[in-house]
Amino acid sequence: MTTTDNQATESAAGTAADKATGTETDAFRLGAVIITMGNRPAELNALIQSVLDQQGPAVQLAVVGNGAPLPPLPAGVRSVELPENLGIPGGRNVGIELFGPDARDVDAVLFLDDDGRLPLTDSAELLRAAFTADPGLGIVSFRIADPQTGETQRRHVPRLRAADPLRSSRVTTFLGGASAVRSTVFERAGQLPADFFYAHEETDLAWRALDAGWSIDYRADIVLHHPTTSPARHAAYFHNVARNRVWLARRNLPVPLVPLYLCTWILLTLARRPPREARKAWWGGFREGWRTPCGERRPMRWRTVWRLTRLGRPPVI
Repeated sequence: MTTTDNQATESAAGTAADKATGTETDAFRLGAVIITMGNRPAELNALIQSVLDQQGPAVQLAVVGNGAPLPPLPAGVRSVELPENLGIPGGRNVGIELFGPDARDVDAVLFLDDDGRLPLTDSAELLRAAFTADPGLGIVSFRIADPQTGETQRRHVPRLRAADPLRSSRVTTFLGGASAVRSTVFERAGQLPADFFYAHEETDLAWRALDAGWSIDYRADIVLHHPTTSPARHAAYFHNVARNRVWLARRNLPVPLVPLYLCTWILLTLARRPPREARKAWWGGFREGWRTPCGERRPMRWRTVWRLTRLGRPPVI
């Protein structure tokens, strides 16, 4: 990332509230999508309450039971119970539609993990100010912090230079369960790739949003409390990571960059020395990514490749 990019983003983050008038900010409508499998009722209630406690105009809520029944919800919450688990992107897409086609009933949608919580009551106000001050801002990624230690895992900072999680910056991807997406991004870039089920769906949307001209900010001052976990705790993690990595490249990258991107990630995966069973699952997913349809191919423009490179993350890493 260039110094200019850092300075511009940090300036925007620090002065967004000053640039947007109170009337403009209050008129910006926020909705929040929460998907749940029904196994965290206490955490879900705490998250919903933290959304209801936000300062300013009320944030509209949409809760999706992803193949599970929902507990009683507060009045006014939009909800649906799906007969089967559609995965994270599929469930979130259903939640988007609860706010009308491409979420047109609101101006931006928050995606929040059901075991997270907004510890600060000004998060919605900061988001309204940020989106209002910068019409080109398409996505905001929050800082995830452990509620006990306050620490942010390196993998939760969506940039290569992740040593300082308290530094806001312009980035090239975002954290799916701690983010906000402007509704018009869905109209121009499409929704999340439902077939991914989980893993890399955020990067797919991020690349398409960047190619459509939007910007993405990581905001360290907008915090989601979330217990520290490892994504590898899920049995299908390595399979999905590899399969979706291939789909991501096939869907979005110019042809010359596809082998460069995938070879880079093969080398990185081998360098990390995962256990034998994990390697087996990873290679199985990699093969499936080549053998199965990846969805609509819309390769990004070379101008977007250069933009990603200037932001510090060329699409071969």
